[in-house]
Amino acid sequence: MRRFLVYVTLGVFLAAPVHAVEPDEILADRVLEDRARDISKGLRCVVCQNQDIDSSNAGVARDLRLLVRERLVAGDTDEEVVAYVRARYGDYVLLSPPLTPATYALWFAPVVLAGLSLFAFVMVTRRRRNTPLEKALTPVEEEQIAAYLNSKDQGAGG
Repeated sequence: MRRFLVYVTLGVFLAAPVHAVEPDEILADRVLEDRARDISKGLRCVVCQNQDIDSSNAGVARDLRLLVRERLVAGDTDEEVVAYVRARYGDYVLLSPPLTPATYALWFAPVVLAGLSLFAFVMVTRRRRNTPLEKALTPVEEEQIAAYLNSKDQGAGG
């Protein structure tokens, strides 16, 4: 049993990362292939939404990977390839979209929400700190408690 666990552990830790790039997509030129992989890791699969095209099995991702490789073989620079894909699919295809008026909400919403959450936390904490923990008893309540305790003492002693 121990040997089995060792093999399973080694298999998990030594497993290479799985990529969706199929053998028929890989370029013969290793430098171009490395460039294609780098570009593919920055492009979003339009079907999978938050997965890069390098690791997506979707048909659209495969088409985009092939398009990237075509453009590189044609002699385009990395920037030209990204610009070409961006022109066809828009900023959505970029995993890290540029800072433009159209993407301000995307970039600044987390900061604004964190600020609002911090403000709400401070306000709630202050309100709790200023609220007295115990309310003083009124004279009537004190008399009622004293009378109750006296009646209990008399009942227990007699």
